[in-house]
Amino acid sequence: MKHWLLSVAALALPLVASAQARGPAPKAAPSEGMVSAADPRAAAAGVEILRAGGSATDAAIATMLALNVVEPQSSGIGGGSYWVRHEAQGGATTTIDAREAAPMAATPNWFYGPDGRPLSHADAVPGGRSVGVPGALRGMAMAHAQGGKLPWARLFQPAIRLARDGFQLTPRLQTALTRYGGHVDAATRARLTGLDGQVLPLGSTIRNPEQAALLERIARLGPDSFYVGPQAQKLVTTVNGATRNPSKMAMGDLASYSAKPRPPLCATYRGYRICSMGPSSGGGSTMLSILKLLERFDMGKLGKDSPQAWHLFAEASRLAYADRDAYLGDPDYVRVPLKGLFDPAYIASRSALISPDSTMATVTPGTPPGAPARVRAPVSEVPGTTDLVTVDAAGNVAEVTTTIEGSFGSGLSVDGTMLNNELTDFDIVPVKDGDLVANRVEGGKRPRSSMSPTIVYGPDGQVHLAIGAAGGSTIIAQVAKAIIGVIDWKMSAQDAIAQGLLFAPYKVATVEQGTSLVDLVPGLQALGETVVVAPLGLKANAIERVGGHWVGAADPRSEGVAIDVSGRTTAIRRVGDKPGRPAE
Repeated sequence: MKHWLLSVAALALPLVASAQARGPAPKAAPSEGMVSAADPRAAAAGVEILRAGGSATDAAIATMLALNVVEPQSSGIGGGSYWVRHEAQGGATTTIDAREAAPMAATPNWFYGPDGRPLSHADAVPGGRSVGVPGALRGMAMAHAQGGKLPWARLFQPAIRLARDGFQLTPRLQTALTRYGGHVDAATRARLTGLDGQVLPLGSTIRNPEQAALLERIARLGPDSFYVGPQAQKLVTTVNGATRNPSKMAMGDLASYSAKPRPPLCATYRGYRICSMGPSSGGGSTMLSILKLLERFDMGKLGKDSPQAWHLFAEASRLAYADRDAYLGDPDYVRVPLKGLFDPAYIASRSALISPDSTMATVTPGTPPGAPARVRAPVSEVPGTTDLVTVDAAGNVAEVTTTIEGSFGSGLSVDGTMLNNELTDFDIVPVKDGDLVANRVEGGKRPRSSMSPTIVYGPDGQVHLAIGAAGGSTIIAQVAKAIIGVIDWKMSAQDAIAQGLLFAPYKVATVEQGTSLVDLVPGLQALGETVVVAPLGLKANAIERVGGHWVGAADPRSEGVAIDVSGRTTAIRRVGDKPGRPAE
């Protein structure tokens, strides 16, 4: 099952992938450190670790653990993550796949009902069967072994304090529970609602002593304590005993789970080297495909206010998402034709389908060299997840996207910690038009993801930008849009993140409600685009290097901030025309 590893070993620029992609010898790094995260309390936890002498990896772990407490609807140790890291000493780029995995008992018909028919996505989410074996802690442990400086237990202290002493209920968490929390279990609802059953008012203090105790045990005993023994048994009992969609998870599924170092996926774009996460995520390759398809067009000259520029972005998105839906999956289970997808002749042939003056009538997957027979099978991904970036004094960078999938995941919790519904990122129907779907359910397999943690290296070989996003399948477009904003439109990372989004994975293009892009709708329609205006649940974080200093960015749609080691918070411009739907 080494198809992908073999293929990437043979790749040459413009696509570069290896176990450790290396740039030129590093220059002197900026002296300050910084954290950008979707919640100020989590960012502060990471900064606390940086001040204590921790590395970017240490700070990322502390930030993730704090997000687990204050943003339980989006991420946590009951879910999974992807890491992309830059090592200042030597310039290597490394990645870690800590994506959740299906239990070994899972079959291609895992989400079929007793009547032999496939469940709808909405019906498959609640309960035990959607829960994948959590990978986040194993990913943290691998990252800590590779790049940590402080003791493992020290990294847990900010999160333990938040869970034990309490934190204030914010608008995002309140909104998530009100709108999307109908499936959460009784223990979770009891923590977040009053005696009348209504969601607690803003500013209420939320305490989670069960979670504090769990984190204390893991801090003291190490990550294995979550995957074996009584804690593992508690998780297995919870998912297998769920009243809705009970699972068939075994203790061995947890004990045998491991995070995996994967080759980073790197490509050039206008002289910049962009490194992201490869499969099992489908995010990095799709994001890079969008950029490569657009490289022949002068996006800079067109500018950010051009309907034609956004039309080109929409067309490149459709082509890239079509190939993603057809070919991307867990490389340990299916042959992913990465080399073919980035073959220069293939990119040129796909880009030639894009016209500046008209919209494609239909979009189908291409046939890249080495591609197996596949049928396009899009999946339902909801706007959950969270992203964070950390930089330390030595210039090490950690970019992490982490998730439990939908808001509050499966709705099940163990010791105050939500469990993911990540297995609904698989295609529920395993065969279409007589061909096996690449992203079908299989025992031990990791579902395809849109998560796209990314590090951008400038023409000088130095880290220029680290960026990632949350928001389901919009993640890919968010990251691609922001990179175009920074490179082509010379925007700051903050402005590039705040810029509205045109999201067009399929025929209809969604223009983000409440943004300046709405003014471009008539021009887009004149180019043949079918357009709707609607809110999008977006949330991104970034840190960029400007003049030898780190400058943070966080999405104005979220509660996110960037904080440096001196305690200064980057002024996140809360745009007056922000969209109506908050990021989850």
